[in-house]
Amino acid sequence: MRNERLKWLVLSAIFAAVTAVFSQITIPLPVIPITGQTLAVGFTATILGSRWGTVAILIYVLLGAVGLPVFSGASGGPQVLVDKTGGYIFGFIFTAFATGLILEKTRFTFTWALVANIVGMIITLIFGSVQLKYVLDIPWDKAFAGGAVPFLLVGVVKAVLAAWIGIKVRERLVSSNLLQAHSRPLS
Repeated sequence: MRNERLKWLVLSAIFAAVTAVFSQITIPLPVIPITGQTLAVGFTATILGSRWGTVAILIYVLLGAVGLPVFSGASGGPQVLVDKTGGYIFGFIFTAFATGLILEKTRFTFTWALVANIVGMIITLIFGSVQLKYVLDIPWDKAFAGGAVPFLLVGVVKAVLAAWIGIKVRERLVSSNLLQAHSRPLS
């Protein structure tokens, strides 16, 4: 049991690091950039499920909160979490949980992974837009116009990639006995 938990913690740490690397992929936009971190959050949850996918993203967020440059643009520190992009980062935690939970309650297939990742994208965009509204002190329509609308199309593309990559990697990990196909690990 202890070795099993250690394996999951190591996998979570690896996926936190992968998320940090993908966060450095950035396409600048006027208000909020497009980044690779949402893609990483999606395939992390698709591979690890709700519990350990959330642990991986919590590790990522905590590393950034203490100042390590893991957020987009090699940024870090608590000031990032309270700035205009902080809502997305907080949303990643809930996205990872919801995405993994949908897959655990249904099946780890591409179709369900796509559904789960689209739901996750919506969660992230809602969190991001809400914080954007309050940080910039703008009306709700402008917050969603700037914080969600520009990311819908690219979000769907990332959801497709996260679902496809996530399911393929998960299948490989299951076939190599690094993950169990159907059961959730106990804490």
